[in-house]
Amino acid sequence: MANGARVTIDREGCISCGICWVSCPSFFEENSDDNRSQVVAAYRTSGEPAEGLAPPNLMEDVQHAAEGCPVSVIKVED
Repeated sequence: MANGARVTIDREGCISCGICWVSCPSFFEENSDDNRSQVVAAYRTSGEPAEGLAPPNLMEDVQHAAEGCPVSVIKVED
């Protein structure tokens, strides 16, 4: 995890509850078009809003957000 962890969001399953972007606004944000969660542009991989690389300094907050998601659509992989 020295370089961070891969994070994916199943945006189709997102219910827009906001827990992730409130828990970790440095990494997650609300998409203004569909109100679903997405990775902020600075941490996206391949330009995809549903995929990103979480840096080590944000891992605790990213993991907390993933664990708090009521529909379990955020996956964090080392």
